[in-house]
Amino acid sequence: MRQEMQTQGGGLTIREMADTAVVSRASYYRSWRKREPKEEQVALRDAIQRLAMKDRHYGYRRVVISLQRAGWVVNHKRVLRLMREDNLLSIRKRRFVVTTDSDHSWRIYPNLARRMVVDQINQLWVADITYVRLRQEFIYLAVILDVYSRRVVGWSIRRDLGSVLAQQALEKALRERRPEVGLVHHSDRGVQYACGEYVKQLESRGITISMSRPGNPYDNAWAESFMKTLKAEEVHGSAYRNLQHAESSIGTFIEEIYNQQRLHSALDYRSPAEFETRLKPEPAGLASEIGQGPGRPGSRSASIRDPGGRFF
Repeated sequence: MRQEMQTQGGGLTIREMADTAVVSRASYYRSWRKREPKEEQVALRDAIQRLAMKDRHYGYRRVVISLQRAGWVVNHKRVLRLMREDNLLSIRKRRFVVTTDSDHSWRIYPNLARRMVVDQINQLWVADITYVRLRQEFIYLAVILDVYSRRVVGWSIRRDLGSVLAQQALEKALRERRPEVGLVHHSDRGVQYACGEYVKQLESRGITISMSRPGNPYDNAWAESFMKTLKAEEVHGSAYRNLQHAESSIGTFIEEIYNQQRLHSALDYRSPAEFETRLKPEPAGLASEIGQGPGRPGSRSASIRDPGGRFF
């Protein structure tokens, strides 16, 4: 059989490895059929998603060629099927289509964040969702970020993309921040943020709803910038065993590293937590003695820009 002659690491055939481990070849193949095809499928889907999001104008033919050049043995039909299942065929219309389903009947709200000038915390929150690859499945992360301090104020991880994912992140943010009436919540037009339960939760707290314009990748740039940082500094260097492992590791990165330690040039090279601490009111008379010069907390205000300097 061809499979029996397949060589593995060290030049051993499957037959030789089975004899060494004192297991039957039938057991090996049964285990392989249960595990390897699923792992290969997840790895292929991940490769397709990376290519599609790297260049949102890529059609399935270009994805096929790129995969084949990278060593994948795939044909057009399989790639087309996977891209259709993962909603990647309409990638030209919007950026993070893997996690955004804006084809729904819920109300769409105008983009209020576009012209805002933010000069305090709990004035503008931005929300987004991304995927994280495990060995045999994908899981999803929802985050809410305070634009003024860059702090992640709420997050949640689940296996599904249902509305509960975004709601759990929102509930966490509301518990920890207790914002006053007037906060603006900005997100994409995904069903997770437009559905009745999520909107009801926002409106009951006096929070104003804002949503991105269709097809504009810069409208939610702060949240997308955080996602890129998370992927580069935590996710891509990790091999999570399961959902619990990923949740623990990503939670540690968010709460202990990103919020508490990571320095931001926009915050005068302070961490979000340190920046917020310095926003606390100073003793009477002290502010007038030291002034409120540029770069000092309390004087920072800016129109909303993406990390590249563009206005929303």
